[in-house]
Amino acid sequence: MQIDMRTAFLRRVGTGFRLLRRITPALLCSTAIASPGYAATVGRKHVTGHAAGHAAAGHAVTGQQAAAAGPGRKAAGVPAHRRPASMDASGDAEDVSATGHRHISHGVSQVVSRATMDHFVTGTNPMQILAQSVPGVSFQSSDALGLDSVASTLYMRGFNQTQLGVSLDGIPMGAQGFHNWYGLNVDQMAIQDTISSITASQGAGALSTPSTQTLGGSITFTTADPEDRAGGQVSQMFGSNHMFRTYGRVDSGVLNPSGTKFYAAYARTDQNLWKGYGDQEEQQANFKLVQPLQDKGKFSAIFDYSNFSQYNYLGMTKNMWEQMGRDATYLKPDYAKSIEWANYAQNGGVPAQWAGKLTNDEIGDVTYDGTQIQRNYLSALALDYQIFPNVTSHTVAYGHVSNGLYQGTNNFMTSPDGTPLVDEAGHPDVRRLGFTQSFNIKLHNNDIQTGIWYENNRFRYPMRLYADTAAGPHSSISGYSASQARTLWSDAFNTNTFQFYLQDTWTIIPGMTLLGGFRSMTQTTHGGTEYDNTTALENEGWGLYYQHAANGSMTASAAFLPHFNFDYHFLDHHEIYWDIAENVRAYDYAAQSGSGSPWTGLGTSGYTAQQVFNDNKTKLRPERTWNYIIGYRYNSQFFTGSADFYHTDYYNRLAAITTGPAQNPYSAYENVGRETMNGADVAGTIRPVKGLDISNSFSWNDATYQTTSLPYGGSTVSLKGKHQVFYPKFMYTANVTYTWRKATFNFNTTYLSARPITYTNDVKVPSYWSSTLMASYDFGQIGFMRSLKASFMVNNLFNQNYIGGVYGAAAVSGDDNAILFQAPPRQYYGTISAQF
Repeated sequence: MQIDMRTAFLRRVGTGFRLLRRITPALLCSTAIASPGYAATVGRKHVTGHAAGHAAAGHAVTGQQAAAAGPGRKAAGVPAHRRPASMDASGDAEDVSATGHRHISHGVSQVVSRATMDHFVTGTNPMQILAQSVPGVSFQSSDALGLDSVASTLYMRGFNQTQLGVSLDGIPMGAQGFHNWYGLNVDQMAIQDTISSITASQGAGALSTPSTQTLGGSITFTTADPEDRAGGQVSQMFGSNHMFRTYGRVDSGVLNPSGTKFYAAYARTDQNLWKGYGDQEEQQANFKLVQPLQDKGKFSAIFDYSNFSQYNYLGMTKNMWEQMGRDATYLKPDYAKSIEWANYAQNGGVPAQWAGKLTNDEIGDVTYDGTQIQRNYLSALALDYQIFPNVTSHTVAYGHVSNGLYQGTNNFMTSPDGTPLVDEAGHPDVRRLGFTQSFNIKLHNNDIQTGIWYENNRFRYPMRLYADTAAGPHSSISGYSASQARTLWSDAFNTNTFQFYLQDTWTIIPGMTLLGGFRSMTQTTHGGTEYDNTTALENEGWGLYYQHAANGSMTASAAFLPHFNFDYHFLDHHEIYWDIAENVRAYDYAAQSGSGSPWTGLGTSGYTAQQVFNDNKTKLRPERTWNYIIGYRYNSQFFTGSADFYHTDYYNRLAAITTGPAQNPYSAYENVGRETMNGADVAGTIRPVKGLDISNSFSWNDATYQTTSLPYGGSTVSLKGKHQVFYPKFMYTANVTYTWRKATFNFNTTYLSARPITYTNDVKVPSYWSSTLMASYDFGQIGFMRSLKASFMVNNLFNQNYIGGVYGAAAVSGDDNAILFQAPPRQYYGTISAQF
């Protein structure tokens, strides 16, 4: 019998391989790549640049794969008894249902369910929830909810938020983080309460993710469908620093025999800064309509709006943090002191009380204020349709408009009346139009998926100067009309992106799958400085310094980016998997006052930005990575454990650096060599008694640069063996959740080891522990309310003083760049929520 079984197995494997060869030529897969500005800066500073089940292993779970409505709710869209089985995959191999209180794992993908998200205070940034739920992920910010996009920093296995592919319901959302000109940050793309699941693919990303920024990994956010039953939800939160958050949602329920339904949701969040002057306010509105198409699929329409207005926290050097203390921030409302410090910044010296403590350069980092306003409009139409019994189609057409203002007081310019301050403000304007089209074809043991993505992105960024006077500063947050200002320069870019992918997931035997596929992508960006008014404004007495005007086009293409993945479930509780892929990242673009792109922060008056750009155009190559992951997972009712090892080879690493001869150094954007990364994540969860989950995870990452001759200041510096900036070598997370009857308690603590903030690793910010505590009680049905729930949370439970987020370019050496943001102190939040 054993011989017969073995023979049958071998015949089945052989038949499968022959079928695979007939169906598709070469099946591999990948995503894209991104690099933060591995940057060294010189010269003047710019203050304004401020579900248990199976899915295709290694692929983000989309749409119907993650529980669309949370625990106890039916998957929305098509009635459950008529839903085509092939529609459940929504572009990936198999179905994942994210229900219960644990996040779901399969291969290199992990799904955080709505039930897990509900263990955190309402309105918490989903990236923060991901970091506290999944090993190998870290998130830091300057505020407890993680709303400040300037100071929010996410890393996933060594890659930051600008290097991960991110999408919402299949809509590309670009690189996350501040100044995201390719999409939207998650706290602005959708209200947190309407998100039903988060899927992190911690391998090399998902082929189906539309992104040109990915170097390693992808994150997919899925929003809930409307409820079948008419009703609503409301919640009200209060907290420290006069914080309040109001949320409401109305569901129409099924309106007619065809199943039409929709919801509309609104949220307003407002809180004072925990230090200094000002507040943060965000208003959001989400609308979603779903029309089932009998038993063939569904049509969806969404509209999302957000308006985010905030005073920023001050970026600091490590020395400023140590010398000035936790409460140091912008000088507003002390205008006289701002003028005094600006005079020191421009003319040398430091105030007497800071002699021997702060440098003149650090005095220049402390300005009057910095603010931001961003308005976003996102619309999309989606069609899921079963063309044939074994062929389904998924189409998304989207449009996105963003505009706003990024303002900061500049200590290195002079207003025409002689005041040594200028209110400098950028006015970004983003217009994106695009579509994705994918097909899923099921043939016996093969699941073939293919798709395309096209997008046009038009981006403009005029920089305007608003005069401050001896009598007082220009008003912040409001009052920034073009008629009040002088335009210093204006940048404009137009980008066309095309991506194609093809993959096949072959089920070799039940529980064993092999995926192969590839992705092709090309992106061309035209543009740069379209208007430069520097000379005229110098003559008007604005006290300008060198601007960085450059113009031209850049193209990044890759015809064949392979991806292989293997996943095997055996002996009921065990799983092994591996993932291999190549990724390429398109070139970034940004306003000339920034850094880290072929157009930005280039040159000097002695060797212009245009000359540097022209030089680089023939030499630059897109960044590229090879990612390798192997892992094991055990899952039972009592214990879940996993261990992953990963390796990355990073090529053509691009950076803003200082180069040129010692007598005439200039800023450039160049290939600075390779990086290698080895890492491991180990996690375990025990459930010793009903209602109690105890989780622990430990992460190790050894990411080191390989460059031995980095051009710097007219000479070279070796970075061989130096650890990657901003990323800890060790992380540990412990999470305890206990549910007793209607009460739930959650305690989370996180440890991050010291993080280097320079490329030579001569300056580091210290390690830290941070903890949160949350308790909630569900009163159940009361009167006309289906449920009433109260929750309470303490953030930074032990009031630790530590550096949270990081934004900006790291220095090669020395504590020179003001890029560090302090984490908030202990804060308290309470919420009352009801469902009708």
